[in-house]
Amino acid sequence: MDILLVDGYNIIGAWPELRELKNKDLAAARDRLVERMAEYQAYSGYRVIVVFDAHFVKGTEKKYKNYKVEVIFTRNNETADERIEKLAISLNNRKTQIHVATSDFTEQWAIFGQGALRKSARELLIEMDSVEKKIEKKVKNIQENSPASKIPLSSEVAEIFEKWRRGK
Repeated sequence: MDILLVDGYNIIGAWPELRELKNKDLAAARDRLVERMAEYQAYSGYRVIVVFDAHFVKGTEKKYKNYKVEVIFTRNNETADERIEKLAISLNNRKTQIHVATSDFTEQWAIFGQGALRKSARELLIEMDSVEKKIEKKVKNIQENSPASKIPLSSEVAEIFEKWRRGK
């Protein structure tokens, strides 16, 4: 099993879209990162854990799942780097390969010592863009190859039926 540990604020600060969003709304930038990591997780099959430092969010340690992505806010006085190192140690075994997404040079060396592989923020962004293009291509292919309706429908009616089909 492959596990990707993501240094949340490091990635937000490195990706142009998220960095711009962070300047307006930090929570929205976090949510967008988790959404993109959910797409990555669904496509790659990796288990994804996003770790955020607690100093941007007041309160105690929090863990939750969003879009099946595990999200962790560290305890007060615990950095994301420290939590990622602990996770890399605790999750590492013969059947698991740990990958850490961060551009923090010190963190990269620390995780190498734990046997984890690193992905820089830039590498993850390039990979993420590739994944999104492949997803778009699959969706387009499915749409083009979907069986035509025996009854001609306007696009508005077809959209209503699709919403019904999806239970919306």
